[in-house]
Amino acid sequence: MSKHATAALENAHQQLDKIASFLKLDPAIHAILREPQRCLEVSIPIKMDDGTIKIFKGYRSMHCNAIGPGKGGIRYHPDVTMDEIKALSIWMTFKCGVLNLPYGGGKGGIVVDPKQLSKAELERLTRAYIRAISPVIGEQEDVPAPDVNTNPTIMGWMVDEYIKLNGNQFGVLTGKPLILGGSEGRVAATGKGTAIIVKELLQKLGINIKNAQVVIQGYGNAGSFAARFLHELGAKIIAISNSSGGVYNPQGIDPIEAERALENNKGIQSIAGVKPISNEDLLELECDVLVPAALENQITKDNAHKIKAKVIAEAANGPVSTEADDILLERGIIVTPDILTNAGGVTVSYFEWVQNRYGLYWSEREVNERLEESMIRAFDNVWNMYQNHNKAATLRMAAYMVSIDRLARAIKARGWV
Repeated sequence: MSKHATAALENAHQQLDKIASFLKLDPAIHAILREPQRCLEVSIPIKMDDGTIKIFKGYRSMHCNAIGPGKGGIRYHPDVTMDEIKALSIWMTFKCGVLNLPYGGGKGGIVVDPKQLSKAELERLTRAYIRAISPVIGEQEDVPAPDVNTNPTIMGWMVDEYIKLNGNQFGVLTGKPLILGGSEGRVAATGKGTAIIVKELLQKLGINIKNAQVVIQGYGNAGSFAARFLHELGAKIIAISNSSGGVYNPQGIDPIEAERALENNKGIQSIAGVKPISNEDLLELECDVLVPAALENQITKDNAHKIKAKVIAEAANGPVSTEADDILLERGIIVTPDILTNAGGVTVSYFEWVQNRYGLYWSEREVNERLEESMIRAFDNVWNMYQNHNKAATLRMAAYMVSIDRLARAIKARGWV
């Protein structure tokens, strides 16, 4: 088991334990929220293109269905473990609670580097995984979505395989291609939601977003769209990074140029005027906003004292450890938590699910308007909770308070405690 995955679960537990102590939460409710209700591990034999058989491990965790079905992505990554999937499903429950969505948390994954598979091998693996987890997913049971290294194409294969087994239930998965019931605005939703939260927070802090300096760690889906929308709001993107390395330009990086470089397979290093920068140095750049949009545990007790950003906006899940949180608080650095900041994706997934179930078709403008309204309302609820505690709590604790209050009331109403 990787230290990275174990740390993610420890981080999820520590965050919950901290807020439970602060709130003097009923021990029974605390115990219910600490562990997933169901975890499935599957072994998936796949015939490779060369005729050999390879076994892949897959997982699906459903954390808590007190309010509704599980909801959460499926990731393909060589470092996926059950502990990591458990942690991510826990965070999804609280994320849905903050946004007032009728879901609990779910998460899934396969231990695989998709770059090492042919398209045919990837499709066979995807379909076999859905066959294996089919008994525990469904429109009213647990609703997967894209995550790290998965996309609408993969969701299309998944929904097709599920429908073959169970009949037409297009709402079983979200993040699908538009032609298969996907929603307008879903691909950009996580990054757009991140930009909305950053805009709202900077306004509260009296920081002008015009020319605010922004650093993006992780230039995948969430990071690239966050960069694009923040740039449109007037912010200056001074550094970005992806798996191939980082680049820096204090005069600003145009996200459109960065996307063009990636589309042409030239890499972000080919962007005019940039200098190479290590991931470590990128995180420690002086800036107004640091957006960690990669994987968990990027800011820890080992580097938290070197962070020079005024604000950290968690576009990734769990990028700041609990120990780092305490250090950042002491240093006056404000963190907008993942369960709020990156909730745009699950919010538009909810819109997609609603459209599928009721035969609705919303335009991109309608989706974006609903997304902005939802994100601002959630931010205001968290900010008010933060203010009501005279800032004794962090924004993370305030977000958990909002979510746990809703979950606790549902758990009690259902007679679980």
